[in-house]
Amino acid sequence: MTQPFVSQLRARSSTIRLLPQGAQGITIRVEMPEVWDAVRIVTAAREPLLTIKVRALEALFPEAELHNDFVLKFRGWDILDEASPLADLGIENGSILLLTHRRRRPVR
Repeated sequence: MTQPFVSQLRARSSTIRLLPQGAQGITIRVEMPEVWDAVRIVTAAREPLLTIKVRALEALFPEAELHNDFVLKFRGWDILDEASPLADLGIENGSILLLTHRRRRPVR
């Protein structure tokens, strides 16, 4: 399988692997504008979205108290069913997700 374009974009040097080494999966990118950072995640297409959200929050924003305060967006839309597998949401190899606060926050 060829590496998707998102593997070439700037992100943290380490990749979050939710699969054993050598197992085939998809590579996605999760960006968080509040911290101006991004992570690559290698996972199975059947992995629930909630797992991706929690692992990305642990890496990008460890001080987050509740994962419910954040939302993942795909192609500009909030993903409401976090129990759904990635493949059922149309997320495939090379997809980019946006992780952000659920509600707008005041600028200080």
